[in-house]
Amino acid sequence: MKHQEGTLAGWQEMDLYYQSWHPSEPSQAVVALVHGLGGHSNTFENVVEYLVPQGYEVYAFDLRGHGRSSGQRGHINAWAEFREDLRLFLRFVRSQRTSCPIILWGHSLGGTIVLDYVLRSPNETQGLIVTAPALGKVNVSRVKLTIGRLMSRIAPRFSLHLGIHHQRGSRNLEVVEGYLHDPLRHDYGSARLATEYLATVRWIYHHAAELTIPLLIMHGSSDRVTLPEGSREFFQKVIFSDKEHREYPGNYHDLYVDSDYELVFSDLEDWLKRHLIDTDTCQPLIFET
Repeated sequence: MKHQEGTLAGWQEMDLYYQSWHPSEPSQAVVALVHGLGGHSNTFENVVEYLVPQGYEVYAFDLRGHGRSSGQRGHINAWAEFREDLRLFLRFVRSQRTSCPIILWGHSLGGTIVLDYVLRSPNETQGLIVTAPALGKVNVSRVKLTIGRLMSRIAPRFSLHLGIHHQRGSRNLEVVEGYLHDPLRHDYGSARLATEYLATVRWIYHHAAELTIPLLIMHGSSDRVTLPEGSREFFQKVIFSDKEHREYPGNYHDLYVDSDYELVFSDLEDWLKRHLIDTDTCQPLIFET
């Protein structure tokens, strides 16, 4: 496995940290990952260790205000910043891998970001995976959401701890312990992020019927961070025939590191194979020595 990392220029020249992982043999496709609130690209280590040996290249970046990217923790001025950062990230991926099909995968808040993106730019990826998407049904105090709405106009950078408990991410205690000692994680959200997020979720629901690319939604039934009702409601609004919704009994928020993640990965690989059956393998990537 080959690993690369660096920075790329996001919207309005924001420095965004990215990573990519590549199999030794010609790959089948690129899976581009978008993490959730408070996370970063390293949280997908389990995904990388599974997908790359199966012949997939993986690209991921740290959202602005997260991980090793620039910006105030958990803050945006407008949702368009997330959208345009993702556009520039995918443009970078495409510049590296012009012959590869790209599957876009967003988790939690990343699921909201990718849904907004593909509904506006449906022809840039060959498929969409969303895990535990944050679609309005979130376990954040109503008081904090109300404060966010009130402060958004007068002090948009005003930030609060969201109070999302690490124990709700996974039933694997080692994973939870790792969360607690991860210096790159945070649980901040600004007032402006709250109002922009809520407006974007309303827009996504309103335009769900316009989705026109293959969709896989995966959610844990015991997720108490982003409630599974949000995934169910959105799925029902999608009329495009190539859609699948899988709910895993008892699973927590971070499906890819939960106790029975092997089942999630098996279903994921099956979906990928079925949707890449008619595509050619990517040309080998030449690495500098």
